[in-house]
Amino acid sequence: MKTFLELGVSEDIRRAIEELGFENPMPVQEEVIPYLLGNKNDVIALAQTGTGKTASYGIPVIQKTDAQNKQTQAIILSPTRELCLQIADDLNSFAKYIDGLHIAAVYGGTDIGSQIRTLKHGVQIIVATPGRLLDLINRGVAQLEHVNNVVLDEADEMLNMGFSESINAIFENVPADRNTLLFSATMSKEIEKIALHYLHDHKEIVVGSRNEGAEHVNHIYYLVNAKDKYLALKRVVDFYPRIFAIIFCRTKLETQDIADKLIRDGYNAEALHGDLSQQQRDLTMQKFRNHNVQFLVATDVAARGLDVDDLTHVINYGLPDDVASYTHRSGRTGRAGKKGTSISIIHTREKFKVRQIEKQIGKDFIDGTLPTPEEICKKQLFKTMDDIMKTDVDEDQIEPYMAEINRQFDYIDKEDIIKKMVTITFGKFLDYYKNAPEIVKPETGKGSRGSRGEGRGSEGRGKVSNGRRKHEAEAGYKRLFINLGKADGFYPGEIMQYLNKHVKGRQEVGHIDLLSKFAYIEVPEEDAKRVMKALNGTEYKGRTVRCNDADEEGHGRSARGSRSESRESRKGGKGSESRGKGKGSRAESRSRKPRREEETGDWRQFFQHNDNVKFKGEEPNFEEEGWARRRPKKK
Repeated sequence: MKTFLELGVSEDIRRAIEELGFENPMPVQEEVIPYLLGNKNDVIALAQTGTGKTASYGIPVIQKTDAQNKQTQAIILSPTRELCLQIADDLNSFAKYIDGLHIAAVYGGTDIGSQIRTLKHGVQIIVATPGRLLDLINRGVAQLEHVNNVVLDEADEMLNMGFSESINAIFENVPADRNTLLFSATMSKEIEKIALHYLHDHKEIVVGSRNEGAEHVNHIYYLVNAKDKYLALKRVVDFYPRIFAIIFCRTKLETQDIADKLIRDGYNAEALHGDLSQQQRDLTMQKFRNHNVQFLVATDVAARGLDVDDLTHVINYGLPDDVASYTHRSGRTGRAGKKGTSISIIHTREKFKVRQIEKQIGKDFIDGTLPTPEEICKKQLFKTMDDIMKTDVDEDQIEPYMAEINRQFDYIDKEDIIKKMVTITFGKFLDYYKNAPEIVKPETGKGSRGSRGEGRGSEGRGKVSNGRRKHEAEAGYKRLFINLGKADGFYPGEIMQYLNKHVKGRQEVGHIDLLSKFAYIEVPEEDAKRVMKALNGTEYKGRTVRCNDADEEGHGRSARGSRSESRESRKGGKGSESRGKGKGSRAESRSRKPRREEETGDWRQFFQHNDNVKFKGEEPNFEEEGWARRRPKKK
């Protein structure tokens, strides 16, 4: 194994990287650094994230930059703001003992004015996202005529994100005789096109093999019905008590939904997606890097370029459409020689993607079996006991309280104390898993098409006649309907804020069931009327809020009869007496209390239980959102 001295790294840089803990070069550094230190050596380096590639190009770029010349001599392009800042921080660390060398990060989503002022003071190395750098070029602030090194880090990701036009425009503003260094996790046709256009007699350096997944990563998939995916996720994270993971989702909506569910179930989780402000994203990432958040639920775009230490797992809540995205996801773990695990929770229609990925990365997935409740509880119990045993006791701190503590426990058996301690720390797992729903692994292959229908079922505790979910409230709770849903941005966090704003005092909330255009919440029965009164008629983002009892006839949604029942009743079918009795039934109807007394703001009540209303054609299904827009059938 060579040393950094043997690779030709200068003394100032060696001193800085030794302080950072660099002892010997990693394989990609050993290959790339000496080559880049030469002149006119273009490179395509194929290496996974976490292999030390930032140092492999950063050290030569710094060493070849003249610190006494204030003109820009190198640009490094990256796909995201997060990666951009990360690269700039690393390069500043490498250049710690080089006087006069200035490195600046420029990126979108923040004030351009401060970046303009920074560049005007003189910056030798610019680390940038393509869009922002092009903007600065067009403003005449970024002067690139003296650039001799151009680096494209995670080039495949930049192309996937649609930066090809910006990259082409940037290359038009740099000298033709510069060095071009292209780093990518995978070799695609698009990368080959860039190589043909902008690289001269380049050398391809491959660490591992082309399109290979991280060497130290195990790949596992769990096959479940679509309705059981979240339940499977809970089992996976519960089975690894010391897990520290990124959970990848396909869409922003799914990302927020899964994060909200995890938070609601007591997990330390946060969402990261494009709908968050840059400030929110930065704060979330800071908390995750500091290990103050255990689970980061993220989209591919939001999580690109993340470099987080000690990530134990990557969890794919469904597989991405392309192999490159999976490679980048799994490459977040198993870094710096450490072991990592990439877990995919998939349904039957995704299984073919597993085979595609296996072929590309040259590794087999393990067909996993979800841990049983007993196995999970044992793991958690051992973790609880281990935490207790490893707890350091500050004798001086607790000494003033020991007399009172001993007095309290004088008449309690040691075994009872242990049981109570374990229950406090471990009880929630026992409570959940003693009645945990069964997760059946679906059959695959011929004759298993029935599992497709099963996968679309509800995980709730009942169904309505049209297949929609009907969730029965927990004992002691009342289920309320609210005419706001995900489409209104009405996620659990917003719901709690809204309740706190309008309901006096701290309001306890049970299960929250979110749909696109409406939601159900459970509150203690004794609070139900108070909550309905507080919320009904208020305004949320310009919409009048309707809140009523979900199970009260004529209100909410879950308690309404099916369309077939209504139709049968109207036609005078066998099970119906309403038409057969004629006027008598109407008299009975008139004897009831006026509907006005029961009104809670649901306009659909005027059409239900009202024999005077005649519909053309088929009666509308009142359970459907937007039923009023349905056109009557032509006769």
